[in-house]
Parts: sequence; structure tokens; C-alpha cells
Amino acid sequence: MYKHIKQILFQLQPEEAHHFVMRNLKNYTSFPGVGKLLDKKYQYNHPSLEREVFGIKFKNPIGLAAGFDKNAEFIEELNHFGFGFIEIGTVTPKPQPGNDAPRMFRLVEDKAVINRMGFNNKGADFAIKKIQELKHRERYIIGGNIGKNKITPNEDAVDDYIKCFNALFDYVDYFVVNVSSPNTPGLRDLQEKEPLLYILNYLQQYNQQHEKPKPILLKIAPDLTDSQLDDIIEIVLESKIAGVIATNTTISREGLKSNPEIVKETGGVSGKPLTKRSTEVIRYLSEKSNKAFPIIGVGGIHTTEDAIEKLEAGASLLQVYTGFIYEGPSIVKNICKGLVEKL
Repeated sequence: MYKHIKQILFQLQPEEAHHFVMRNLKNYTSFPGVGKLLDKKYQYNHPSLEREVFGIKFKNPIGLAAGFDKNAEFIEELNHFGFGFIEIGTVTPKPQPGNDAPRMFRLVEDKAVINRMGFNNKGADFAIKKIQELKHRERYIIGGNIGKNKITPNEDAVDDYIKCFNALFDYVDYFVVNVSSPNTPGLRDLQEKEPLLYILNYLQQYNQQHEKPKPILLKIAPDLTDSQLDDIIEIVLESKIAGVIATNTTISREGLKSNPEIVKETGGVSGKPLTKRSTEVIRYLSEKSNKAFPIIGVGGIHTTEDAIEKLEAGASLLQVYTGFIYEGPSIVKNICKGLVEKL
């Protein structure tokens, strides 16, 4: 059924399709009983899927990556599709519009997307308001993906991360420091060892002041060299953060088969072309660190086989985004059922 729906949705511009679907999903689930029907169709629970990672108990290992629900507006609605956790953001201290549209492009032949959104979001205060409005907050595991505003110079970036961290602390279950998006000018410079360690150590100082500190993870790019990944391992161990999310979108265009006019658009590529590289990064980090910290694997997960590859490479949890767009609302259930059957 989704194959036919997708054909209709793909006639719309990607951002327009996203807003259309989410607006109608919110309206649809407002009718009594609809949520339970969606739960019955798309939820899949099994004891072997449950796991505890960085002190949090997850009903299954498949989460929704940041970028889909930037402003925490659809947590309740998205939860009906079986996600073990949902990551909001990227959230910045102040609202910002992001880059000019069009800023998202489908690469249908590659089962991929190019985006140059630019951290468009309504700011930390809006996200907090939406989380406060949840009727049953205890039902959801929410990650807070945080970044700096575009106008904030890199030398002051730590201030933006601290502002977001302090604002969201009481409302999310874990944090993700995003310094790896290719769509904010200069942001990836913060992945260098010295500025990154400075930011993470600063956040940890604030974190440890709380009676119950929150897990902090670092989201990294797939385009890092082995020596840079070695630095990431040192940084994680030295700062004592909880783990790594591998990986963000790639600036590489290698092997893409879609329309060259679309392929040359600037931005980060997500989806199937990222499957192999993100798995390589996961394996490298896991083996080189001797499994010293948990890794959330993300990048090109569309099937159970994709998920198993990343778990076997060393991931503790997984996230989907582009796979959700191409495979549809059954993706989490299908992967979870496959994991139970094959593992």
C-alpha cells in the first residue's frame, strides 16, 4: 500500500511532502481510537529486542534520527510507528529559518536524499513547550540533538551548546552534540580535536553538577579519515562522554546514479549510498576502542540486513531517517521482526 502512497507523495517537493504527511497524521490521530489502531498495525514488541544502553532501557534498538521532528511537534504521533526512541532537533538556542528553499532533494534511483536544511528550527524554548504538552511523557525516550546558531562564531560555539544543554536538561533523556552537519558554514571545523574536546569537557562540567547526569553523545561525519577517527576515540575517552552516533550525512557523491543535475546540489547525502561507509566507521570505532563506548549506528538502514550489519559491526542502537521515507511506516516493525527471527 505504501508503494502507491509514495508515488503520490513523491510528486510533491520533499519538504512539502513532509509537512503534508505530518499535518495530516496529527489530524488523523486526533480521532478517538486511531492511535490504538496504528499501534496494533505498526508496533512490534519482543523481550529479545529490549536492551539497556548508557543507563537507559529501550524497548527496541531502532530509533528515529534527528532532523525528522526538529521541534518536538510530533513525538506522540511518531511513537505509534514502533520507534524505541525519538531524537529531536537539531535544536539551537534561538529560532532560525535555515537555508533558502529548495533545500532538500530526492535521489530516487539511489534511495537517497540530499539536504542542506541548515539547522532550521523554532528554538529551544519551543521544543521545551512541546515536550511539556505531552500527555504521557514517561512513555517516550527522547534525545536532544543540539547545535549552534548560524550567526554564532565558532569561538563562541560552546556558549550555544551550554545554553541548549541547560534549557533542555529536564526534558530529554540524552543529548547529542552535533558538530558534523555539512550545512552550517564552518561547523565541521569543530570536529577538530582541540575545539571539540573543549566543548565536550565544558558540557561535562555542567553535566556533573546535576544529581543525575544525562548521557552525552557525539554525532560525527562519515567523511573523517582514520586518523581523525583515532582522535574521536581519544576525545570520547578523555571527556568521558557516553558514546558516539555514527554517522551524519556525507558530502561525497561517489557512485550516485540519479540525475546529475540533482546530484550536484550542495548538501549532505543520506540513505543507501551511506550504508557501507557508516558501517565501516562503526566497525573502526568499535574495534580500535575495544568496544569502550556505545555507538548508535545510522546511515542507510532500510532493511533487517542493513540493521544486522551495523549491529555486528559494533552498534548498540540504530536510527533511521531516509529509510523511513523510502520504506514507509512499517520499517521499524519489519526490522524488529527480522532481528527476532534472524538473531
